[in-house]
Amino acid sequence: MSREPGCNRWLLLAACAHLFFLLPPLRTRAFAVSVVPEGTEDETELPVLQLWSKTENNFFCLLNLLIFWFTELKEIVFIIQSQSNSFHSKRAEDLKRDILKQAADLGKELPTVLLIHQMDGHEGAWTILPLMRDFSVTYGRNSSWIFFCEEDTRIQVVKLLETLGRFDGSKEWFLGKALYDEESTIIHHYAFAENPTVFKFPDFAAGWALSIPLVNKLAKKLKSEPLKSDFTIDLKHEIALYIWQKGEGPHLTPVPEFCTDDVNSYKVDHCATTFSNFLPLCGEPVKKEDVFVAVKTCRKFHGDRIPVVKQTWEREAALIEYYSDYADISIPTIDLGVPNTDRGHCGKTFAILERFLNLSSPRTPWLVVVDDDTLISIFRLRKLLSCYDPNEPVFLGERYGYGLGTGGYSYITGGGGMVFSRIAVQKLLASKCRCYSMDAPDDMVLGMCFSGLGIPITHSPLFHQARPMDYPKGYLSHQIPVSFHKHWNIDPVKVYFTWLTSNTEKSLSGKKVGYNREDL
Repeated sequence: MSREPGCNRWLLLAACAHLFFLLPPLRTRAFAVSVVPEGTEDETELPVLQLWSKTENNFFCLLNLLIFWFTELKEIVFIIQSQSNSFHSKRAEDLKRDILKQAADLGKELPTVLLIHQMDGHEGAWTILPLMRDFSVTYGRNSSWIFFCEEDTRIQVVKLLETLGRFDGSKEWFLGKALYDEESTIIHHYAFAENPTVFKFPDFAAGWALSIPLVNKLAKKLKSEPLKSDFTIDLKHEIALYIWQKGEGPHLTPVPEFCTDDVNSYKVDHCATTFSNFLPLCGEPVKKEDVFVAVKTCRKFHGDRIPVVKQTWEREAALIEYYSDYADISIPTIDLGVPNTDRGHCGKTFAILERFLNLSSPRTPWLVVVDDDTLISIFRLRKLLSCYDPNEPVFLGERYGYGLGTGGYSYITGGGGMVFSRIAVQKLLASKCRCYSMDAPDDMVLGMCFSGLGIPITHSPLFHQARPMDYPKGYLSHQIPVSFHKHWNIDPVKVYFTWLTSNTEKSLSGKKVGYNREDL
């Protein structure tokens, strides 16, 4: 069955444009009255260029109006990349209500607005691609666009209609705000190493769109060739790679109306989307005494990594302990009786969880487990945690995925910091899920255990597994980050005071030092 509404709309717009450009005398006469300056007796005295300029502007205003009225809102399916945690699901529901209210105020038929966490019991629904076949079957005949956005994306529905209306929905389109790597990076497996700037991928915060013909094509490919990648690390980059298909599919088309500026910014007049780029705060920050910080280390790093922690963020933590394979009273460190391993550290992490539950104050609701080369703002974390209910099982951080195309599970990657509510730790340790070996990857085992318990992984993009230089500048520009990870080829103290404190001038060794993010 052909999609006649879309075809008819574009034929009508083409006919309008054709008629307009074929009738220059009528066109000039029609707009001449409005452009004749006071004191001019005859419009022929005006320069021809001025007449045409005014005529052209009016035509494109008319064209935008036609595009708006002939673009049916019901042909756009809105997908909010939501999460099941109560804080996040409420924000997603608020956005859904706002979209539907705007549609009702326009007098248009209401569009379909879906929340990803409600769509499918599939663990990997958040990775989008496994849902393409469902999108194709359900919306492939009567819709033109699938528009994706985050819970903090703000949408001007009228401007979004105008923006999407500029593109022929009968063709394959992949639209978004373009991000790119300035240098090849580990989180993208050093892709496009010779010139990483050539490959563009969407900033999810600004919203992104797929035309239905492209959705249908992806669904057909997924049916014949199931997803092969084991790991999901940076979803926006991986989706763009899958769509591009080594040149066989479309590149991302940058859309300037998809924005990540704050809604109150002077820059947003042209924007169809904006973004709430602030650190969430839901009342008073969590008290210092309500956050217990566990630092994983080992003897060989006592001399270089631990001094960085003490010089930067240790002072923000009221409750902090260092866990090592060697008891060093100068730090001090605690020997948990678990030998250090070159990888994994699952045994050490589960020993930390047991200690938190059994030896820390039962009134301490939050546990944060970090590496000795994690850079973190405990102050910002306390603000963020004000939005989460410690009476719920919360497991929070930067979300990765393993084997999600064929089942699998999500997990919080350990380097950026793993945050647990006490009740989450209680439920985990009450189960029989444990390390399959002492050097198993602790973050992945935890993800597997929580998945089996039905406890969702809660993602925050404010936690980072890598260094600031490993992320696109445009991506970090609308964030107030909570953490970064790794000391490779950077000055970690500079990174901390530049990215993780509110004031970029801090006193180091008695001197005022200012750091520029562009240099890091």
